[in-house]
Amino acid sequence: MEEKHTYSLGPDERLKSRKLIEQLFKEGKTFSVFPLRIYFVVEPIANKKLPMANLQFGVGVSTKNFKKAVDRNRVKRLIREAYRLQKNELKNKLKLKKMHMNLFFIFTGKELPSYDLVYEKLTIALQKLLTIIDESTEADT
Repeated sequence: MEEKHTYSLGPDERLKSRKLIEQLFKEGKTFSVFPLRIYFVVEPIANKKLPMANLQFGVGVSTKNFKKAVDRNRVKRLIREAYRLQKNELKNKLKLKKMHMNLFFIFTGKELPSYDLVYEKLTIALQKLLTIIDESTEADT
């Protein structure tokens, strides 16, 4: 089945299950690309019944750093947009390796970022994730 909207971010690509998010924070690995903290879990698809998308993600922004919901929502929108435009390479690699990944970005900065900064930092984070996928599949073989 060919996807027509390669740059879409559908509901099946969002990480909404509280159980999955808790598992991600408990068992997942983490790294930082300031001002982002990235939590992730990579697993082979065969191990259990997973949702349609092989890549699911969520975004969080601390109430401590941004008191106003308007500001938190703005940061989340910026991260989602930058992610939406750059996720395809990661998605294709996961499909190729028959892996599933849950991702969660937490914004740890204290000031409202510019879109360019978010895009740039997300690019670095996604490159690092691509490297991690390669390393994890090499370890399995």
